[in-house]
Amino acid sequence: MNHFSRTLKRLLIYVLGLFFLSLGVSLSIIAGFGVSPVSSLACAGALTIGISVGTTTVMANVLYIIVQLILTRRRQLNEFAGQFIISFLFGFFMDATLLLVQLFPTPETIFMRSVYLIISLFIVAIGLLGYTTAKLPLMPYDALTYAISEKFNVKFGKAKISSDLINVGVAGAICLFFLGSLGSIGIGTLIAAYFIGKILGWMIPHYQQHLKQWAFETRKAA
Repeated sequence: MNHFSRTLKRLLIYVLGLFFLSLGVSLSIIAGFGVSPVSSLACAGALTIGISVGTTTVMANVLYIIVQLILTRRRQLNEFAGQFIISFLFGFFMDATLLLVQLFPTPETIFMRSVYLIISLFIVAIGLLGYTTAKLPLMPYDALTYAISEKFNVKFGKAKISSDLINVGVAGAICLFFLGSLGSIGIGTLIAAYFIGKILGWMIPHYQQHLKQWAFETRKAA
């Protein structure tokens, strides 16, 4: 019973983490300063192809899975099947939260857009905190970063910077080629790349242990 309860708690933290992560990305889209590196390719695809961000999010994640397969040459079907399912869940959350944020007041001034951007940074960090604390399958983008780290024998931090730069570079190139502008890339992309990690680094020592105790706590039988 304890094992079942812990599993449910971990799933709850995980799903809520993905929801908050998508909500933060949606707020950054509404802010209009540029989205975070992890979502830049999906948003670039949505702008150029004209389909929903949720759909392009799934497409981008499938691409990340394929690149993982090429880099690692592993055939761990359970791992990649889990990532595939998560891609659809996160894609659904992206479309749902984009509809949700349309109910919020439209930020028409630089000040209100900045407020939306700042709020989005904290919400994305909250989502990452829950999603990573649950210790369940990684999103394809994060799993790809680990694959890059292992393949080229570099620290995860450097691999993260590399994967972010590649993602943003490809997204920017797509937008420039098809739209004649940087589209989903902007000053908000750089701000998110720097400050989300800083905010998460502040949150982890203050809140992660409490989440872990709640999710993984085992009660001894009387």
